[in-house]
Amino acid sequence: MQYDIKDIGLAAEGKRRIEWAERDMLVLRKVRERFEKEQPLKGKVLAAVLHVTAETANLVRTLKAGGADVFLSASNPLSTQDDVAAALVQEYGIPTFAIKGESKETFFKHIEALIAQKPVLTMDDGADLVSTIHQSHPELLATMLGGTEETTTGVIRLRAMAKDGALKMPIVAVNDAKTKNLFDNRYGTGQSTLDGIIRATDVLIAGKTFVVAGYGWCGKGLAMRAKGMGASVIVTEVDPIKALEAVMDGFSVMTMRSAAAVGDIFCTVTGNIHVIGEKEFKAMKDGVIVCNAGHFDVEINLEDLKKMSSGEPALVHDNVQEYIVNGKRIHVLAEGRLVNLAAAEGHPASVMDMSFSTQALAAEWMSRQKNLAPAVYDVSEETEKTVASLKLASMGTTIDVLTPEQETYLSSWEHGT
Repeated sequence: MQYDIKDIGLAAEGKRRIEWAERDMLVLRKVRERFEKEQPLKGKVLAAVLHVTAETANLVRTLKAGGADVFLSASNPLSTQDDVAAALVQEYGIPTFAIKGESKETFFKHIEALIAQKPVLTMDDGADLVSTIHQSHPELLATMLGGTEETTTGVIRLRAMAKDGALKMPIVAVNDAKTKNLFDNRYGTGQSTLDGIIRATDVLIAGKTFVVAGYGWCGKGLAMRAKGMGASVIVTEVDPIKALEAVMDGFSVMTMRSAAAVGDIFCTVTGNIHVIGEKEFKAMKDGVIVCNAGHFDVEINLEDLKKMSSGEPALVHDNVQEYIVNGKRIHVLAEGRLVNLAAAEGHPASVMDMSFSTQALAAEWMSRQKNLAPAVYDVSEETEKTVASLKLASMGTTIDVLTPEQETYLSSWEHGT
């Protein structure tokens, strides 16, 4: 079996971590039990470029249980858990290509290793796999059944490709599923981002001015959690609807230029480029903390910061680089990459349980379609309700069921005041 990992000797610890995560992934376990019986992915080569974590390990185990030939590489150079990668190879027989801290060259070499397997199904977290296939291996598109996309940034890229007519394969936008973004993006990102900031810096959140750039589901979750820990939260936005929502939720809203002068902690969650740059850095106070929880490391303009700083940045703490700008200290966490995965362990398993169950079911749906047109597809309402119902059951929660009379009333137009 081909693979490229840090150390196969870490496998035992990785297995313990995977099994610990599985305890909180009861929906995915139900999906895996059915997959083992029905083999919906039998014989299909599936390439997955995802964060190589304990939660992801349980997803790829489920895909393999469903009969797929699964190959995995990292979607971020700093998010890989090396012991998990080792366990996937040693304990579960899943070819894995991921090393924490790998170079950009190695990152794309690993993606190429997956593409060499001639996959017919893909899973992406950021669309790097699909975009590489389109740009460098278009000959594979003729046999491609389709793929899934896990994150906001990736869906944005893929919808842009579809709009331009450049997308040549069908994709299911798992990120846009309610069982993903309402929970994973909001509660997962909210908690895990604060976890990463605290692990990296040991900063007290209470009493700080916390600036959240972007008020999508990730930004909403982060702002809510920061407020809950006692921070004074400022939101910056470009969308007037989202900005108004933030105001109504009780947050201060202002431009990033204005927020730069008063913030203590800054976190970008926009999915866009250069949200914080030269003018913002100049306005910042001494000792600020700057980090990113968007998928790519482009939201903080580190090139601007390097040009402005005196000398090379100093590593003053694990995952904390200190830049000196006009005598002021600016602390950047995790090299501007996903702070919740690079400096912590990412989302809790219980919330990823829903996201990855939706991901697995979307792959099953995609594998059964015939001649789907190249486009970005939504997760079906049936899949959404299945995942939500299984999650409620795993939590011991029951809900009401409409009576025949109520169903008739809701479906009719004759009844009125």
